[in-house]
Amino acid sequence: MARITFYTKIGCLTSQKQLALLQEAGHQVVLQDLLAHPWTAEELRSYFGDLPVQDWFNPNATRIKSGEIDPEAYAADEALAVMLQDHLLIRRPLMESGNSRRCGFDPAVIHDWVGLAKHGDAFVFRGDLSSCSNPGAVASACP
Repeated sequence: MARITFYTKIGCLTSQKQLALLQEAGHQVVLQDLLAHPWTAEELRSYFGDLPVQDWFNPNATRIKSGEIDPEAYAADEALAVMLQDHLLIRRPLMESGNSRRCGFDPAVIHDWVGLAKHGDAFVFRGDLSSCSNPGAVASACP
């Protein structure tokens, strides 16, 4: 099984579900605080791979939901600059295993990457692991 460094907002209910799924599959997960990490543009960019710039943004962030930030209006360098100023805008989790990095938690993509089933069992998941698990939370609780 893999050793995965997992950057997220500590205490996020959705992240807790994602962590549990990885751990149940037998992975060693090292939890890191995405909001406290001293990101550089180069390091942050390395997690986004071929994703379109708008997919780098956390769609559940208060500033995005309010319309203050329009992810489609940013070029890559501008997106990185605004994310370095406000880490809540970064889509999470950011994950690293070996020399590979990923952004977001699409169970099918993560299963293809590190596996989400023990001992080669089939993986079937029909839930939602990318939306906020606490949509009624106040802005400071789970953006």
